[in-house]
Amino acid sequence: MRAVLTYAALFAALAVSPAMAGELLHEAPAAGVVGWRSVHDAIYERENLIAYLEADPETDDGYKAPIIAQARAEIRALEAMLASPQWRWTKPCCYSRRPIYIR
Repeated sequence: MRAVLTYAALFAALAVSPAMAGELLHEAPAAGVVGWRSVHDAIYERENLIAYLEADPETDDGYKAPIIAQARAEIRALEAMLASPQWRWTKPCCYSRRPIYIR
């Protein structure tokens, strides 16, 4: 009986490991909902495609130029989907200080 409980506990611990939690966090969002992570991953893929094509000297420029242009256009469209960053500053901005006058 102890062996069965030990194996059951081991199986439960492996089934709910941090690696599994990482997979759950990066799952695709529901239909119609675009998450920051999915947009970021799409941008990353297109940037890698551009870098790969630009670094390959064997590929003809006439072949890779339209692909690179399309990927850059897709990156701009994906970046437009992201909300502007909302920065949280620990200190007030430097413009809240009194101006310094030099004589």
